[in-house]
Amino acid sequence: MTKDFSKHQKIIKQFRGKVLNSGFETKFATMVKKIPVTERFLLKMELKRLAGSCTRLIDLRGHVDGECRSFAHAERVHFLDDVAIKVFEESAAAYDDYTFGVYEAVTNTENNFRVIYQNEKLNSTEPLLKGKTVQKASDKTQYPAQLYTFGPYYNRSEERMNFAISLVITLENNKQVESTSSDMGVSGCKFRFNNIEEISVGQTINIRFTGLEQEFKFNNEDGFNYKVCNILLVDNIQLVGVKRVYDDEKNHCAFKQFLTGFIQGNKRRYKINLDNSISAIQSRCFEQAVLPQINELPIFIEEMKGKLLPRYVLTGNNNQKFYQYWQNENSVSTLNNLITEDRIDRLKTAMSLGKSLLVFSFVHKSQDKLYFYSADNIQLAEDERFMRDFLGFSANKSNFAVTSLSLLEFDQDQASLPLTLSESIAAKDEYLNAPIPESVKETLSNIHCIVVANDITYKSLVDDCKQLFTDNIEITKLKKFGHKRSTTPLIVDEIGVNYKNHRKELRFKYTTQVVVECEGATWQGESNDFSESGLKLTLSKAAVLSKGNVVHLSFPNLQKITSAFALKKLPYEVVSINKSNKIICLRIFVEQHQHIGRTFFKLLIDKNKDKLSPDEYAMMSPDLAKALRNIYSSSMTIPSLVIQTSGRRYKIEAIAVGSEHGKFLPHMRQLSDRAQFYNLYPLLGNLQVNSLLTASLKKMSVKGDPATDILYIAINPDIELVNKSVTTKLASEFENNELKTLFIINAQKRGYFFAIQVKISRTDEPDMDYLSPELNYISSYAIHRGKQIEQDIWSIAGVVQLFDITQEVLLRNEMYTRST
Repeated sequence: MTKDFSKHQKIIKQFRGKVLNSGFETKFATMVKKIPVTERFLLKMELKRLAGSCTRLIDLRGHVDGECRSFAHAERVHFLDDVAIKVFEESAAAYDDYTFGVYEAVTNTENNFRVIYQNEKLNSTEPLLKGKTVQKASDKTQYPAQLYTFGPYYNRSEERMNFAISLVITLENNKQVESTSSDMGVSGCKFRFNNIEEISVGQTINIRFTGLEQEFKFNNEDGFNYKVCNILLVDNIQLVGVKRVYDDEKNHCAFKQFLTGFIQGNKRRYKINLDNSISAIQSRCFEQAVLPQINELPIFIEEMKGKLLPRYVLTGNNNQKFYQYWQNENSVSTLNNLITEDRIDRLKTAMSLGKSLLVFSFVHKSQDKLYFYSADNIQLAEDERFMRDFLGFSANKSNFAVTSLSLLEFDQDQASLPLTLSESIAAKDEYLNAPIPESVKETLSNIHCIVVANDITYKSLVDDCKQLFTDNIEITKLKKFGHKRSTTPLIVDEIGVNYKNHRKELRFKYTTQVVVECEGATWQGESNDFSESGLKLTLSKAAVLSKGNVVHLSFPNLQKITSAFALKKLPYEVVSINKSNKIICLRIFVEQHQHIGRTFFKLLIDKNKDKLSPDEYAMMSPDLAKALRNIYSSSMTIPSLVIQTSGRRYKIEAIAVGSEHGKFLPHMRQLSDRAQFYNLYPLLGNLQVNSLLTASLKKMSVKGDPATDILYIAINPDIELVNKSVTTKLASEFENNELKTLFIINAQKRGYFFAIQVKISRTDEPDMDYLSPELNYISSYAIHRGKQIEQDIWSIAGVVQLFDITQEVLLRNEMYTRST
């Protein structure tokens, strides 16, 4: 029978670990003499049970509100958080062993989700454990997260070694200050001043390496000249980065040669400074998760013959529908209707005021042809009555859409984001660091800017606009916002955000018969696509082949159209083969002569470019796709929360963005009690929002539509307590528009109001080919950091994009209040 001993916890705690001690019976009998005999017997049995040896392993991952790590005890490895480890050590010391008493104490800590739930269910406002007050999950006010920015990733031209030695720094006016280095390279170093010194970037200083005088015989007693490159102040400690200034080549060559050998011989002992590589790979892995799931549509505007027109777009699963919205009945892009030259001018005006441009649109179908209508908020502001009529009329169309436009500068310098491997890149990974081809640079030079279009249409927005509908809209005014059908098709190239596409050449779709031979076996098949250096085949039956096998291909049908090339038994290497062993990707296998297949297919492509169908993104160079992706990622201003798994639960501790922009992130930084961190309480402090994030993600697939909702957030900066200062509500929590309007008015009176549209998506598996070079480099010098980073990479499960739609909500709320 199970007995509740909660009322006897004081006795159990007093006698834990003392059951086998002499005198236990006497002391126990004295303590429990007022307890009934039967209950006294059961209590003694419970004490003996708790003192019994236990062999169970404890894994609290996903069960506690804390970060778990491995904890070894008596040749057993448990997974515990800091609270559990402390309880384990205290209880094990009391019992002098790992017993069931220890096990139950560790699995019932105050931050265990089961315990928290039970306490809340019992309405216990002050649950106690060991005299300490426990904070409920609902009372948590700090949700710390770090900000990770995409590019630029700073590469070092040489490796830096963590090495602390004594230095004497000579500043201006010959003032000498003793210092200590933090890292060293052949051409530069970093050192620290414990007190604030008068030093500035660009200043030339002199450094004497007094800590190396036993290792190297210095001919120049005055030291060496360095130029100050950067200064960082951390807790009143100045960290100064400097670069060598060469003025005495002979002496400096000797010291340079010494440092090269010294670092090479000691870098395993003192470790290479990996800060830039660790920072880069952390941001790259988040970038790889975020960009393929973007909901906004980045549109690259090109200047052609004096006109600004959309030329390229970055697309993924989430923004594909919006891209297709702006296509006519022939699937030709009509983005020039959304982004006109006049609208770009108005967008620049709006951006100078810290606002976006809101575009309201609908599509009219007549005689199987599509006609596009659009008006932005600046155009409509000229006639308030017609604005209401236009929104009401448009919202009653099934294809009504509201688009938020923002403008980004086009920085061509961000096209190349090299790996941070100094000079240690392997030959097989050099393609990841390949420079931007001149042809791509020429293409980029014609791009003027980036317009980011975000579809912010949602149900309550449409419903509110429908209420503005009237039957007497002025048709003559409406026609002014209709766009003329263009006689010349607009050419817009669609570029998919795909990190797993490592093709160096264009591929073309083409089907022809192929005979595959390998070690006496023969298979029949046909091609799916080809390039100059490779092709993809589908076989009629499964092949016994594996990656790396060399096969010989014959093209009987192609042979019939050429006598200049012998298209028989051409060597190709198997690059990959699918699980059914029927679909094979191959590349040319060159031994000592030019490959006939490459020459033939190059000639075939050159002569038939107008007839061949390009595979995937029409005639799009992979180098151009990578360059545009890099440029957008480093400048994107829409932040994303990264959702990672932690045991059986999810955690959000990272914010990823190209560059910090807007007002919302700075407010979350101000709410944090830790420097360099952001407090996500405005987003995660609401239990319904937390449930929305986790429940939505569990039901999603990578290719599924994102889950969307609207958060209304009020922040009162005059109140210090975070949970009193911040109020967050889901749109569904407002029963009517009157309550919503009251919330907005009160928020603006007391401080700040934000409307944030969240879009939740599940992420795909990472492309480790893209991340492995830097990860392997880090692991070679700090294997523990490498393993932790790899674990973090594979733990990414989803992303939450945050769209600030405050401007649209306030505009709509203003129209609502005027009408009531």
